[in-house]
Amino acid sequence: MSARPLGSTELKRLHRTWNRRTEGRLALLLDGVMTPVNVGSIVRLAAAYRVERLLLAGATASPSHPGAQKTAMGTDRYLIIEEHATAAEAAAAAHGHGFTLVGLELADGASPLWEVPLATATCLAVGHEDHGLSAACLAACDQVAYLPLTGKVGSLNVATAAGIALYEARRQEWLNRPR
Repeated sequence: MSARPLGSTELKRLHRTWNRRTEGRLALLLDGVMTPVNVGSIVRLAAAYRVERLLLAGATASPSHPGAQKTAMGTDRYLIIEEHATAAEAAAAAHGHGFTLVGLELADGASPLWEVPLATATCLAVGHEDHGLSAACLAACDQVAYLPLTGKVGSLNVATAAGIALYEARRQEWLNRPR
């Protein structure tokens, strides 16, 4: 097989095809994600996977921070961004917008994310780089899931975990929709 990069017209066609297959609503709740570069990476991932809403809780770095802006490359313009004083307030807002809240955390009772049937309106919650989701956020979650890891490292960078989780949410949707 001989592969070549797609030209701009072909790339637009490819993205349009996937856009037509994507109807589910996604949101992200960032609970105390303090590193601006991580926030910027998450903003860019969110825009790439058509997240409609980004809920920032607690001490989460602002997407307007220069470090976040450099990494996000202006993609924050594609998102609705809400700031909340606490994770409990952000979780209540997610529920108020009609989202099922799924926390990503290595916690008792958590299921592998690929085994969790995600709702057509899902808000994924990711937490602080070292401490994970706060107790208040975990308590507000409708479900808790984790990303199974098989190597010698027991956790992922929060932006990497968010990217994998966003892909899994869309993968489940695409798998269950006719082509």
